[in-house]
Amino acid sequence: MAHVSVLSILLMVACVSASAGATSVDVSPTDFVRSSCGATRYRDLCFRCLAPYAAAVRRDPRRLARAAMSVSADRARSASAFVSQAVARAKWNGPRDAGAVRDCLENMADSVDRLRQSAKELDRAGRSGDRAASDFAMHMGNVRAWCSAALTDENTCLDSLSDRCSSSVRAAVRPKVVEVAQVTSNALALVNRLWPN
Repeated sequence: MAHVSVLSILLMVACVSASAGATSVDVSPTDFVRSSCGATRYRDLCFRCLAPYAAAVRRDPRRLARAAMSVSADRARSASAFVSQAVARAKWNGPRDAGAVRDCLENMADSVDRLRQSAKELDRAGRSGDRAASDFAMHMGNVRAWCSAALTDENTCLDSLSDRCSSSVRAAVRPKVVEVAQVTSNALALVNRLWPN
């Protein structure tokens, strides 16, 4: 009888251990995205933008950061197109408006380029294979630098609008650029989680 009790206890311990391990693996991709977005400044926006990519991300932090950079680049490109269309329809209050919007468009184009570079560099960081950790660190340093530069470009655009634009032009353009900056901030936060050095 004692032999059966010991066997029962061992079997029970094995079942409890297996179920405890299964819960960490059974986190859904959507829950992974939600949890990862908890480390960003704009959590709700992060989740709204990245939840559609949950199945492709499959609980992989690198894929999530890559998706975040792609979303940010797409939003920046879309905001640039919106600003260009708004410029075509706007009634300017003088050359200051035109100059500020032109500067903003240049900054947004730079932002798109940097975000696309960041995404490509993140892909390269994953291919280092047996190479030294210094190669990975170099690639991730580039990803972080370009993503940070993209955020700087977006903030420079906002500063240009705030300093030199009429309130009507600023009201039309600013919300789009603010959202791009927030999405880029989230992408940078997810990159920093990948490589916290």
